Amino acid sequence: MSVSVGRARLFGALKELRQRWSRIHDVWNDPASQHFEQTVIDPLEPRVRSAVTALEKMGQILATVRRECE
Repeated sequence: MSVSVGRARLFGALKELRQRWSRIHDVWNDPASQHFEQTVIDPLEPRVRSAVTALEKMGQILATVRRECE
């Protein structure tokens, strides 16, 4: 799998998680769900965004390495 494909899949998974959580939250809305959202769901977004940024940089580095090694 290429870095760009991995990046896209990771970002897509986060988007899907948010959509599914929204549907679940419609029927599960109590203090336990709020705690779960605050401790599990919410912290994922900045971490995934950081990983996506790192993957973009890695892709750029790999592209440079490929060009220089040709």
